[in-house]
Amino acid sequence: MLPSSSPEVYGSVVREEDDDAELAGDAEAPLALRFSVAVSESGERLDKMLATRMPVLSRSRLKQWIEGGAVRVNGSEVRPRHAMAAGDLVEIEPRPPPEATAFTAEAMALDIVYEDDALIVIDKPPGLVVHPAAGHWSGTLLNGLLAHDATLAELPRAGIVHRLDADTSGLMVVARTLRAHTELVRQLQARTVRREYWAIVLGEPRASGTIDAPIGRDPRNPLRFRVSHAANARAARTYYARIATQRHDEATLSWLSLRLETGRTHQIRVHCEYIGHPLIGDPVYRRRLPQRAAAIPWRAFQRQALHACQLGLQHPLSGAAMQWFRAPPADLAELMGSLQFGPIDRPLGGRGAQQ
Repeated sequence: MLPSSSPEVYGSVVREEDDDAELAGDAEAPLALRFSVAVSESGERLDKMLATRMPVLSRSRLKQWIEGGAVRVNGSEVRPRHAMAAGDLVEIEPRPPPEATAFTAEAMALDIVYEDDALIVIDKPPGLVVHPAAGHWSGTLLNGLLAHDATLAELPRAGIVHRLDADTSGLMVVARTLRAHTELVRQLQARTVRREYWAIVLGEPRASGTIDAPIGRDPRNPLRFRVSHAANARAARTYYARIATQRHDEATLSWLSLRLETGRTHQIRVHCEYIGHPLIGDPVYRRRLPQRAAAIPWRAFQRQALHACQLGLQHPLSGAAMQWFRAPPADLAELMGSLQFGPIDRPLGGRGAQQ
């Protein structure tokens, strides 16, 4: 239940399952090629000529190869629009598609909070992408997990059962066995996993509340989501409690504790913007946020001020109740200190948002 201090409720909700996404697997590149340009091809652009000769490959893939130096004409690197001449020697050194590295182990430092034979709890730093996807086929948490434990390759998504946005920091749980994976997914779907977040937002929301509003992709911007009542919008419910409020630089800023019932993409960021209190530093959900100013810490903050500070669940094998807390990382801790929010080195106890 929420605290009894007149919670505010927005919208309505219908239950659905949590978001999910498949990852691309490995793909094989074609064999190396070496050929001379025919008279009929003289004057053609290199990229168009290759697209005709190699129709099984996309033009964007061929362009990447050319720009990456994998295609040479008469021994030299050229641009995609290079005009060909009869007799030119074209040499192609095929490169695997970027997604081929999606499940490659990459050694990286992982802040492991807890680990046993069934699960791993990680404190994810800001800036680390969780799953491989377009533009981030390597250097993700999944790649690091495979280096930490090669057996995770046998599990869906290397055991990752929930995610955080790249620039959101904090606690995540990873399964190490199929049995643990199945049980953790069941707990997430049953809404019994407790996830508490801390956020710094613009303005002063009511003391506590429930944001109960479905979320769908913004048709005007594929990078954004928004509260939507379209048929394909997905149920989303967020609980919050205001912990503290400060005036700074002629603005009002609040420290919120938030808990998720559902786990939609960008849920907290969308919901906070929806109620008129966007997260400080958010590069996407910025309605009402002032322009950045380097001289003022909260205006200059370079990511959404959001941290998953607490995680609670039942151990997937023993059934024991387990809970972890992690204080915000250095950048957010510095911001909160400048706003005189704290202490931030311990859980809030009964003051946090409840679900």
